Amino acid sequence: MPRTPAQDAHHQGALLITYLAPQRRKVALLAALLLANIGLQLTNPLILRTFIDAALARQPLETLAGIAGLFLVVALCTQGIAVAETYVAEDLGWTATNRLRADLALHLLRLDMGFHNTRTPGELLERVDGDVTALANFFSRFVLLVVGNLVLLVGVLIMLWREDARVGLALTAFAAGALVVLVRSRRIGVAASTDERQASARLFGFLEERLAGLDDIRANGANAYVMRRLYERMRELFDQGRRAFLMRAVVVLLSVGLWTLGYVLAMALGATLFNAGAISLGTVYLILAYTDTLRRPLDQITNQLQDLQKASASTIRIQELTRLAPAITDGPRDDLPAGPLAVAFDGVTFAYPGGDPVLSAITVRLAPGTVLGVVGRTGSGKSTLSRLLLRLYDPQQGTIRLGGVAIQTLRLDYLRQQIGIVTQDVQLFRASVRDNLTLFDPGIPDARIHEVLRDLGLYRWYQKLPAGLDTELEAGGGGLSAGQAQLLAFARVFLRDPGLVILDEASSRLDPATERLIQHAIDRLLRGRTAIIIAHRLGTIARADAILVLDAGRIREYGPRAQVARDQGSRFYELLQTGLEEVPA
Repeated sequence: MPRTPAQDAHHQGALLITYLAPQRRKVALLAALLLANIGLQLTNPLILRTFIDAALARQPLETLAGIAGLFLVVALCTQGIAVAETYVAEDLGWTATNRLRADLALHLLRLDMGFHNTRTPGELLERVDGDVTALANFFSRFVLLVVGNLVLLVGVLIMLWREDARVGLALTAFAAGALVVLVRSRRIGVAASTDERQASARLFGFLEERLAGLDDIRANGANAYVMRRLYERMRELFDQGRRAFLMRAVVVLLSVGLWTLGYVLAMALGATLFNAGAISLGTVYLILAYTDTLRRPLDQITNQLQDLQKASASTIRIQELTRLAPAITDGPRDDLPAGPLAVAFDGVTFAYPGGDPVLSAITVRLAPGTVLGVVGRTGSGKSTLSRLLLRLYDPQQGTIRLGGVAIQTLRLDYLRQQIGIVTQDVQLFRASVRDNLTLFDPGIPDARIHEVLRDLGLYRWYQKLPAGLDTELEAGGGGLSAGQAQLLAFARVFLRDPGLVILDEASSRLDPATERLIQHAIDRLLRGRTAIIIAHRLGTIARADAILVLDAGRIREYGPRAQVARDQGSRFYELLQTGLEEVPA
């Protein structure tokens, strides 16, 4: 359903109140500067009129010099106030937009994985940065400039009425007509600007995906295909941008045409009244100067209406984003028992959006302090177990309990603090070693970090770092071996000390020699904790107390490891007898 101007105005007003209210002092200061600027703009033409009439009357040079000096002082003050106004406005705008960026980023972090699976990171970056940047002027100056220029417009008209009622009436009628035309034309470019923002988001999404897969693109000779698609995206953005620019330019052309008519009207009135002896030459200049001043608020209002078109497009997209509510929400509790946590899946069935069930009627119970090994072919639902435990998704049926408590009743942050997970893909950030280990938690002391690095056998590596914990790692862990990256992931879990640990094929990408190096770390990690080990390699679940074999989302085998291993009819027994190191896909 198309949005109405009233709806757009409501949403824009709500954004202004939300993000400008905390900066009311800056807003008040900016308003004062604008009003002072308006007063000086109305004063200078009066000074020049006085100078012209005094010169024509052959006043003394001292008098003319005094008037000229006053003009220069007022002009300098006007420029100084304009600089201060610009500074305060930019500070106001960037503070508001940075806060909006932060709120949008936090909102995106809280949205479900189903949302993120259907959007590219590049598209979301464009939403958080591109759309918000388009609102910078809207936040910083829009309302004050529009109101200020309306005040200037009224002030100019009052001054003109004071000089001559006929001039005031004519130019008032002209200004009113111009405003009506400009206001009615303000939505001309909104739809085109929205399409332009969407095309920009698609381009950024395309670039992000292709840059992330650069190695595969090169290896498979897909450069030409990618470049052709890039040209298509850029062409789409060019076409949409050109259309949006042309639509917005209509408002500019209207302003230019209206201004030309206004100036011709002022010149005709001034010449007629001067020839009739009704006004002095200085007053003719005053009329022309005020008409020129009249142009400024009209131009400013026009420019603000153009910015409003851009802001309307961005506001629509931001409102669409903020209206999305996460389906997975906090529970009220944060009171799990200390130490290793029991885990229970009771009749859990789950399917990803639009797909067939990945898990069907899963019932598994794991006592505190025990280790469950999960085995299955690729696509059998192994990793989905960990996603459900972390509440990245909620099951369609059944209940999951942690420490005897249904996880839907727990606060999300608290739940995820109680679960430590190490996956085969370790995400490292372009940040210090300290921040990568603590995940930006300043509350973890360096002494604790040093202790964990020693326990995991990473201290020699740490001692070679040029700046210790302040050494910055490359994005993605460049410069680290796969084993070092995995050990850093283990260190993260140690620093959090959770009651449940999940190892999701954490050693599947390591060679056997490197894998042996981290066995000590795994032994220490599992000590005194409940654990779920999801593995392709049978060697990694040798320490498991129980085995769960999944097949097409269903439990094929489940029980104590020794019992399942002795069952000659079991899939697990078959794998052990064949001596395969990895579970066949």
